[in-house]
Amino acid sequence: MGKVIAVANQKGGVGKSTTVVNLAAYLGSRDKKVLCIDIDAQGNTTTGFGIKKRSVGISAYDILIGKAKIDDAIIETEFKNVSIVPATADLAGAEVELIQMEHRFQRLKMQILTCKDAYDYILIDCPPALGLLTLNGLTACDEILVPMLAEYFALEGLTQLVQTIRLVRTNYNPTIAICGILFTMYDGRLNVSEQVVDEVKKYFPGKVFETKIPRNVRLSEAPSYGKPVMYYDKNSKGATSYEMLGREILGEPLEEPKKHRIFFGRSKK
Repeated sequence: MGKVIAVANQKGGVGKSTTVVNLAAYLGSRDKKVLCIDIDAQGNTTTGFGIKKRSVGISAYDILIGKAKIDDAIIETEFKNVSIVPATADLAGAEVELIQMEHRFQRLKMQILTCKDAYDYILIDCPPALGLLTLNGLTACDEILVPMLAEYFALEGLTQLVQTIRLVRTNYNPTIAICGILFTMYDGRLNVSEQVVDEVKKYFPGKVFETKIPRNVRLSEAPSYGKPVMYYDKNSKGATSYEMLGREILGEPLEEPKKHRIFFGRSKK
């Protein structure tokens, strides 16, 4: 069975979609079958893979409210081994509709169970809020990857997310765990950055990724071309940092030289 990882943080602008797109692309390049599920109405993961939302027929909205099965919503991207359940603006109204439905917290989980065996990794891009959509993501996942900024205000948001995880563990998903906390848009020249990292490591020992994603122009540019950064500029710091994150996810020592040839071209349909 594939591992289901929800990428979640109720704060916006911390790099959730960027992480889903680029981690998925790297894992796919390593011959892992990856499914991304975009449950954020902004649809940044969807556009990050070059998919135009107005051309989407069946979306995450349809599978959440029961209009379609997840297999009908899956689209193969142009990038090796990566597929996606796309998001559309309809998701903005899904919260209200879900309130009236049975099993409103488990609807995504029930859909994922029908296709979990077909993938090595399923990555869920959760919206920047702790509403019903995010709770569906947390209920459906095995682990949570938390992107966050190395800023003091981010610590408050992390505390709130941890409280939500405890609630989900108690009521809906007893095996949920934190996969890791990922610092994004990181600037090691700032004293506050190191202070925040040290504080998080103190409260979450062994749960902070060694990899830190720097601010990088190429990483910011890649979504406008509808490409993960490794397909846009494989030599950029952004591409290298997400490769390192992928190696951590795969359990590979970071200090060892690469033993695998990375595929950077587009997959054949």
